[in-house]
Amino acid sequence: MSMLRQPILLMSRSGWLKSLVSTLPVSSGIVTSYVPGETTESAVAATTRLAEDGLRATLDHLGEDTLHVDQADATVEAYVVLLRELATAGLTPGAEVSVKLTAIGLSLPDDAGFGGGPKIALENARTICRAARNAGTTVTIDMEDHTTTDATLAILRELRKDFPETGAVLQAYLRRTEADCRALAYEGSRVRLCKGAYSEPESVAFQDRLEVDKAYVRCLKVLLAGRGYPMIATHDPRMVEIASSLASRYHRVPGTYEFQMLYGIRPEEQRRLSDAGETVRVYVPYGAEWYGYLMRRLAERPQNLSFFAKSLISKK
Repeated sequence: MSMLRQPILLMSRSGWLKSLVSTLPVSSGIVTSYVPGETTESAVAATTRLAEDGLRATLDHLGEDTLHVDQADATVEAYVVLLRELATAGLTPGAEVSVKLTAIGLSLPDDAGFGGGPKIALENARTICRAARNAGTTVTIDMEDHTTTDATLAILRELRKDFPETGAVLQAYLRRTEADCRALAYEGSRVRLCKGAYSEPESVAFQDRLEVDKAYVRCLKVLLAGRGYPMIATHDPRMVEIASSLASRYHRVPGTYEFQMLYGIRPEEQRRLSDAGETVRVYVPYGAEWYGYLMRRLAERPQNLSFFAKSLISKK
């Protein structure tokens, strides 16, 4: 892991820096490279552009660590509105939504009512899943830092009783994930496998990049050999090549799995894979709470900090 990763992640909680970053011309360009906008309209417009290029989308209304019920309610309403607008635009055959449980109440205190955070998050997730089904699409429950993994998987199990199409996300850098892959590689199960974007202790996560890559491949093998629908989330050219080879080894044909990449990252590769007959879905984040998301992307690609440095110098 880069030595810059932890400081960047710490910066993600700086409100002052967020205000500065959002006003600088170069950094604003970086923001729009990764986040198409703050409004539902901007998210629908981005999804339309992707669809025109033959790409699918999963949309994330940004926000996490919600500590107030009204914030959670507002996020749920934002998803309901988004799903309605996607359906109206005829985009739901190729567009779904991704939801972070902390954005819809998972971290609320026990005295928040209705049984505390996990129960509130479950009921809110059910509301979004119901809206997605009515719109003709699906929901994927995002994974967050390791302290939420058990609660997230428990809520996923409950959701799948009524909404079995609900997708899961697993992070290969966690030491537990290979076992979680085995538990979720059953027929009808949609599982997005990513490397992981949170700063985690060595006790629970692999730290060396090579070890993370090896873990990712082990998890890929489990999912591609299983009976579920793997969603291979990676921008790493080597991992894309390995995944394609493993798909062939396990007699997977296009349409029985998909590749996923982030909005604004390797768009040419997204189109190349799509043109080659692969299903490609782009993760599209939007909303006012873009700052923490952006900083995690920078933590993954610290070389982008040079753009911020140039912006700060030009500001003086």
